[in-house]
Parts: sequence; structure tokens; C-alpha cells
Amino acid sequence: MSNALNEYLSYCQQRVEQALQDRLPNAQLLPQKLHQAMRYSVLNGGKRMRPMLTYSTGKALGLDPDGLDGPACAVEFIHVYSLIHDDLPAMDDDDLRRGKATCHVAFDEATAILAGDALQALAFEVLAHDPTMTATPEGRLKMLTALAKASGSQGMVGGQAIDLQSVGTKLNLPELENMHIHKTGALIRASVTMATLAKPGLDPAVATKLDHYAKSIGLSFQVKDDILDEEGDTATLGKTQGKDKDNDKPTYPALLGMAGAKQKAQELHEKALDSLSIFGKEADLLRDLSLYIIQRTH
Repeated sequence: MSNALNEYLSYCQQRVEQALQDRLPNAQLLPQKLHQAMRYSVLNGGKRMRPMLTYSTGKALGLDPDGLDGPACAVEFIHVYSLIHDDLPAMDDDDLRRGKATCHVAFDEATAILAGDALQALAFEVLAHDPTMTATPEGRLKMLTALAKASGSQGMVGGQAIDLQSVGTKLNLPELENMHIHKTGALIRASVTMATLAKPGLDPAVATKLDHYAKSIGLSFQVKDDILDEEGDTATLGKTQGKDKDNDKPTYPALLGMAGAKQKAQELHEKALDSLSIFGKEADLLRDLSLYIIQRTH
């Protein structure tokens, strides 16, 4: 990881941690157990990759990060809600997330379900009313629409449904990519899209290039996750290693072999870089993020 990216990632993590804390309900506010579960799950570590993409895209477009705290928090609230629900016994049945007990283990299943529901609602409340956002009313509405679509049956939730239905089956490459374009990629694309919507009058061609970039890194992120599920270790990953393989889920290494999966990640990285060719140094952080995604260890 370059020094510039390392410094910027640290800055983004510190910034979004404070912004998330500020927007979450106080743990002592009734109903206390629900609010404690929400804060436990959100403030439980994590790479904050999606907020980083929002801030980094804003930097490439010359936007002040102060106006992007709302979208960055909204996309992270949706992401964490999805993790809480994915970990439930009815879904992936995991007891470890980010190196700590999952929400339903730390609290109980009913509280975990409600915490996820509440975080989803909070994400849209933030986009609608957050006073720090500088987006126009039209921009806010488009952000709400983009995040809703990325989160629902045509996005993340639809991808999770396909994933659950695919256990024990053999998907071909287009089918596997379609699943992950929805399950993982949709929210990553929304992270970038919301930053472009915060820039009034942005050339649609520029927004399209940034969306192509986001589509490529959304897939490369999942390819790397699949690789780490086989090559990583539980302590480093912060979640149970080998779970996908044990559950007979379709993965890129299972379909392409480990060498083929690594080659696929590299190809997607190169596509991401190509999409940024219209930018100069202002997009270097986005370029570095793409490389970081395929080289990360957790």
C-alpha cells in the first residue's frame, strides 16, 4: 500500500468513525438494548471500504469531504445491516464478525434482526435529512433512489437470495458474476455513485466512467474475498475461514482454480484503471484503492 493511500485511508477511517458515532442513536436512549446492538455492530471495526470509496471519489471530483459524511455513513449503515442479517442462523449462520461475536450471538436473534432493520431505516433518514450534506434536493433524491435500488431485490438483497439458492450448485462464470454484481458490487457502485450525485452538473460521461470503475472493483473485491476464504486464516480475516468452501458455495477459485481466480482479480484491476484514464493525479487514490483491494490480506 502506498504511503499516500495509507495516510488517506487512516484519515477516512477516523472521519467516518466519528461521523457514524454522531449519527447513531445514543446507547442509553430507549429502547436501550436495540440501540446498544446497533452501535455494537457498526462500531465494531471494519475496513470502511465503502465510505472510503465515497470520499475518494469526491476527492477525484474536487468535492469537500464535509458534504460527504452523510452518504458515507448511509452506505456503511446499509452494509452493516446486511452483515448482521447475513450472519443469522437462517442465512450464513456465523458466530464471528470482525474478530468479535456476531450481533445475534452478542445479543439475541430477535434483537439482531431489529438492529439490522433499524440501520437500514437510519441510512435513508440520513440521506433525507442530514444537515451537513451539500447536495441539492434533486441530488438527495437521486442518492436515495440509488441506494434503495442497490440495497433491494435488484441489488444486494437479490444477490443474497441468489447466493442462498446456489449452495450446492455449479454456476458458470456469467452466473457467478451476476450474483456478485448484485450481492457485493451493487453497494460498492452506490458508494461511488452517491459521490458523483453530490457534484452538480457533472458530465454524464465522467459519471459513467466512474461507474465502470466501481463495477470492476466490486467484482475484484468479491474475487479476493473468495481467495482469502481459502488462503487466509480466521484470526487475520476476523471471520470464520473456509466457511464458503465448507458450505459448498460457488466461488471463483472453485470455478477457475486459484491461479485463475488471481488472474481474474488482476484483469478486473486493469479494467478499473482503464476506466480512470480520463483523470489525472486527482484519481490516484482510486487507482491505489483498486490495487489495495486485490492485494489485501483481510
